[in-house]
Amino acid sequence: MTGAVKGPASYFPSIEKKYGRPIAEWKDLIRSSPLTKHMELVNWFKSEHGLGHGHANALVAHTLAEDSGK
Repeated sequence: MTGAVKGPASYFPSIEKKYGRPIAEWKDLIRSSPLTKHMELVNWFKSEHGLGHGHANALVAHTLAEDSGK
């Protein structure tokens, strides 16, 4: 049984299409940033990389959850 992708990862195909970078590259940016707080990272993606709020939030939420083991 295969289900549709849910949660933040459901945004990943549209993020790759709209911004032309693979998700792994965005995650690398998050992980290499000196910023550590969720909203700091979201605002940084919006201001420095031109992402919309939903896309930035999805990337940050997914990466931080992945890194925390949740």
